[in-house]
Amino acid sequence: MPFPFSRPLLAVAILAAVAGPACAQLATATIRGSVTQQDTATPNTSITATNVANGFVMRTTSNASGNYVLQGLQPGTYRILAKAPGTGTTGQMISVAIGQNVSLNLALYVEPEYSLQPVVVTGQRDNRNSEVGTNISLQQIDALPQLNRNFLNFADIAPGVAVSVNGDGEPQLRGGAQTSSAINVFIDGIGQKQYVIQGGITGQDTSRGNPFPQSAIGEYKVITQNYKAEYDQLSSAAVAAVTKSGGNEFHGEVFIDHSSEAWRAPTPAETAAGGKSPSRDDQYGIAMGGPIVINKMHWFLAYERKTIDSPQTVTPGQNISAAQLPAQFRSQLGSVAVPFTEDLLFGKIDFSPDDRNLFELNVKLRYEDEQTNIRDQNTAAWGTTKKTDETRLDLRWQRSTDTWVNDAHLTYEDASFSPRAINSGQGTILTTADQNAIVLNAGAGRDFQDKAQKGYSLQNDATYTGFEWSGSHVIKFGAKLKLIELEASEQSPVNPQYYYDITQGFGTPYRVDFGAPIAGVGNGSVSSRNQQLGLYAQDDWELNKNLSLNLGLRWDYERTPSYLNYVTPGDVVAGLRSTPGINASGAGFDINDYISNGSNRRSFTNAWQPRVGFSFDLNADQQHVLFGGYGRAYDRNLFDYLQLEQTKGSFATYTRYFNAPGHSCSDNNCLAPAYLDPALLPSLATSTGAGREIDLIDNNIKTPYSDQFSFGMRNRIGPWNTEATLSHIVSKDGFVFLLGNRRPDGSFFVAPATWGPPYDSRVNGYGSLLLGTNGIETRSDSLMLKAEKPYTRDSGWGATLAYTYTDAKENREFNQHYALDYPNLDGYGWKRAAGVSKHRVVLTGVHDAPFGFVTSARLTLASNAPRYGTNCVNDPPPPNNNTQCFIDQIIPGGDRFLIGGPIWGYRQVDVAVSKEIKVPGGTLRLRGDLINLFNSMNYDGYNTTFGNNGVPNTPTGSLLGPTRTFKLGLAYAW
Repeated sequence: MPFPFSRPLLAVAILAAVAGPACAQLATATIRGSVTQQDTATPNTSITATNVANGFVMRTTSNASGNYVLQGLQPGTYRILAKAPGTGTTGQMISVAIGQNVSLNLALYVEPEYSLQPVVVTGQRDNRNSEVGTNISLQQIDALPQLNRNFLNFADIAPGVAVSVNGDGEPQLRGGAQTSSAINVFIDGIGQKQYVIQGGITGQDTSRGNPFPQSAIGEYKVITQNYKAEYDQLSSAAVAAVTKSGGNEFHGEVFIDHSSEAWRAPTPAETAAGGKSPSRDDQYGIAMGGPIVINKMHWFLAYERKTIDSPQTVTPGQNISAAQLPAQFRSQLGSVAVPFTEDLLFGKIDFSPDDRNLFELNVKLRYEDEQTNIRDQNTAAWGTTKKTDETRLDLRWQRSTDTWVNDAHLTYEDASFSPRAINSGQGTILTTADQNAIVLNAGAGRDFQDKAQKGYSLQNDATYTGFEWSGSHVIKFGAKLKLIELEASEQSPVNPQYYYDITQGFGTPYRVDFGAPIAGVGNGSVSSRNQQLGLYAQDDWELNKNLSLNLGLRWDYERTPSYLNYVTPGDVVAGLRSTPGINASGAGFDINDYISNGSNRRSFTNAWQPRVGFSFDLNADQQHVLFGGYGRAYDRNLFDYLQLEQTKGSFATYTRYFNAPGHSCSDNNCLAPAYLDPALLPSLATSTGAGREIDLIDNNIKTPYSDQFSFGMRNRIGPWNTEATLSHIVSKDGFVFLLGNRRPDGSFFVAPATWGPPYDSRVNGYGSLLLGTNGIETRSDSLMLKAEKPYTRDSGWGATLAYTYTDAKENREFNQHYALDYPNLDGYGWKRAAGVSKHRVVLTGVHDAPFGFVTSARLTLASNAPRYGTNCVNDPPPPNNNTQCFIDQIIPGGDRFLIGGPIWGYRQVDVAVSKEIKVPGGTLRLRGDLINLFNSMNYDGYNTTFGNNGVPNTPTGSLLGPTRTFKLGLAYAW
């Protein structure tokens, strides 16, 4: 197969990737300024920056105007030395953080009158930039309270970002009103994007695990808006982290953290049951590093292991009591311990043979085993066991000259996600009489999946600092070429599922769902060798001492052969053509837009992304800075959606019915009692998968994106940095599946009804028709306020405050990619964004207490967020066809704020205390974390029954986060 990129485009990519010197600020910092002697600009001055931890040196020379730029600096403390051709010399010490662009003007002295002058920039952020971002320091990562050692837990110190833990203990990171899949995390400049399934980064879809060993993270930056052109494959928040490295001295730490059921408060279900379920949370590991050759080569290694047995609660749904269930299911209710294990390993070797070259090799390994999908109406037997494995390698070469820095990465990744039903056999689904509402899922579960991504990338980013015109320029350009194989396999239900009407006892099921591969076609698996190309250019232009501009343009392209080359099977096309409703003029879509002949699909090529920003320093002293900008950012379509066209087409799901009390059947789907034996069900499978669901994807699918606008002001008030930002974000072209079924005349509803999808109007010879297309949108207006007093050893304390007001709307629930209730998204209307609180406050503090104790605290408050439900209050009883149900929202407790008092939907206070004790050879640290100090009950779900005569919407199911929990930690450092 010929290479998909045109020759000119390929030439540009290769040239940028292998020929151009480069540097990007995804994992580095910049120091820039001027060199003067007696207030006169000094050209040709040699400036060196020496990393005091490892001895690595970077070097540049001031230009004709006396200006200099040191690019590609790893975060840390540097010794800056400047020496002019004559006798002028100066030296200073400076600390820089990830992504910072720090101004440092150097005044030369007559040798040897200079001295090393400490410059504390940890308390003085880089205010002259247009990004809306927040730096998270290593001190905050180490000191602030938390339960699970996930470094992303502190991302919501940045306004506009929400970190949550759902009822399964699975962390999620969201920016604004968009899904967690819209984020990207960059570690040492390499994106960790998840291409197949949800979660944003690999390993974060339905996982309690951590994406990276926290002991290997040095610091990170959260950028919610106005990121520069080098950031790719995201449309909401970006996280840029840098890992630790070995230094010229051998240092390390071993640690262990422990908690158990004796150290936590009971869940509401345990309180009702009169006792707590056994639970355990153990985390332990080691991190160490040191020199191989002093000032030249170093090593670093971090290993962390996590073992958890967490309590979950199984309860019947639909307000059914345990006494109403058949006796054999009652023992499966209540609290149950759910196991999880994770191993994380990170290793790094760095080598700098001279002050022009730096080589690094990074390796990350991740292995997880867990049980999940066990809570609410899902019993432990019906749950899922999952394996998550990940391997990443990154070989980096950075080469610098006076005006160029080359930063090239060759990477490899192999990440897989494999959920399986815990048991084999048959599933038992208990429902209400209308068959639509689940009461309990028992027996063997449905799940069988394999989702994976594996491949290589070549990435280079270019920066040139030698251009002088109307001010100072830092010009960046770069390319990334990625060859990645995506795989997906789905066999659902892998175990047949028998449905029983709870009101009719537990005698005969009324329905069975089962699956089988289609002989000669496939078994529910598909793979695609994707090619990705990204190109960008960026100019960070300081016009004068007051005004800076950030001007960038990015373009991304992805080719998915499994989608482009797919041919809709002829028998499916014949069934579609012969179904009257689908081809009727009133259907609202053209079925030809979804039928592929293998050559009528094109990859999306319009992912042009302008990103422009400004900052205006009112007094040229970084005390008061106005900033703002506009940016477009394209994410990507998840392969998990695109692959359904083929996996559903090669593994058929069948639904058949039995004559059961209250549920008679008389058509061809009605089965004889013999088929209560699951072993006979495969004999019902057909050679074409007749009766199976048909999934089709739009032939002109687009890539989801967001447009982001911001305007704000930063101020320095004494030791405090403050920021106020107004933000407007619109996201469009989110992926959605619509129901393609139509009644014979092309209508969706039976007039005059406005409810009741035509599930019975199937494709001739098949089941329902689902159409994958674009259409989900969000709109978000925010006010973000931030104040931070960085921790310094002299003051002994630090604090942050982040407040976000958000007015967000969406045309479909943010975590749903199915919209089957209406013929299109217009039926849902624009509603408050689910899961997005209008008011959110995060407050943190760290304090050096007397007698060597260190205390820290964190407060998180969020007003109640809307929750979706189906409102049938005005629905007339059968057989009247004027059905008037509709998708509606409730806000449990309302979302009042200030007037009448705030109603907090989420509230949690965490505290930690640690004490270090000098012991032979090192330091012993004892630490206690108390999470959810006031034992706030933050529920994961609410009863969304409408029309309940003023009775409040009562909470149901599991909690968001833990009950009050104490964790004890012990560490030894040397």
